[in-house]
Amino acid sequence: MVTTADDRKKNEFELTDSQYNKLSNLIYDTAGINLGDNKKELVHARLCKVMRKRNISGFKEYISMIENDKTEEELTNLLDSIATNVTHFFREEKHFDFLVDNIKDKGYNGNLRVWSAGCSSGEEPYSIAITLHEHILKPSSLMPTIVATDISTKILSRAVNGVYPMKAVNKLDKSMLRKYFLKGKDSNHGIVKVKKEISKIVEFKRLNLIENFTFNPKFDVIFCRNVMIYFDNQTREKLVRKFYDALNPGGYFIIGHSESLNGVQHPYDYVKPTIYRK
Repeated sequence: MVTTADDRKKNEFELTDSQYNKLSNLIYDTAGINLGDNKKELVHARLCKVMRKRNISGFKEYISMIENDKTEEELTNLLDSIATNVTHFFREEKHFDFLVDNIKDKGYNGNLRVWSAGCSSGEEPYSIAITLHEHILKPSSLMPTIVATDISTKILSRAVNGVYPMKAVNKLDKSMLRKYFLKGKDSNHGIVKVKKEISKIVEFKRLNLIENFTFNPKFDVIFCRNVMIYFDNQTREKLVRKFYDALNPGGYFIIGHSESLNGVQHPYDYVKPTIYRK
C-alpha cells in the first residue's frame, strides 16, 4: 500500500482514547465545555497544528506541558485552540429589535448596562452598541456600558482591535456602514474598523463563565447566545442562576435561537422564545 503525504500528516501525532479523555476532562473541568465522544477528530486536527508550529513531539509531551505549567498559560492556549468562534454583525437580529422595543422608553438616560457573555471576536457587543446609538440614546444621555467577555485571549485581542474584513459588514445598510465604521485604504483596502464612538463604550475582559463572578453594578440586559450549547445541563443550570444574580430586577436574559432553558430549573419569567426576564 502506498502511503500518501496526507496519510503521513494524519498519522503524524497519534491521539489515544485515554489522551483524548484526559484533554476532554481538562477542558470540561476548566471551562465547562462538554466535548463528548464525537469531537476527537476535531481536537486532533486543531491541536496537531499547535504542536507542529511549536515543535512539540506529540500528545504525551503536550499534555505533560499543560499539567506542569503553574502559570496555566498552556491551559489557556488549549482553550483558545479548541474554542469555536462563529459570529457576525447583528446575528439573530430579532434580539436587537427586541432591545429597541423594550428598552427605548424605559428611561435609562444612558446608564444602561449590558453584558455580552461569550462575545467572541466582538461583532455582538459592537452590534449592541450600534443599536443603542442608532435607536435608544438621546443627545443628552450618559454613555451606556457594554461589558464583553470571552474565555479566549486570542479572540479577545481581535475584538479589542475592532478590525474586520469587508465581507463581515457587507450586509449592513450603507448609511450605517459609513456612520459607524472606517473604511481601509491602500494597504488596508478590504477591511473596516469600528469607529471610536462605538468602541469606547465596550469594555472587553477575559472571563471563564464557570468560575465565580460578581458584577457591581448589575446589568439590565445579558446576552449569552450560542454559548451554553457546549455545556451539559448541570453546568447550564449553575450558569443561568449566576446570570440571574448578575441582573437587575426586570432585566432581560437573552440566549441563542439554537438554545432553550427547557429541562433546566431556573427562576426567570418567560417572555418569548430565547428571552427571559428577572
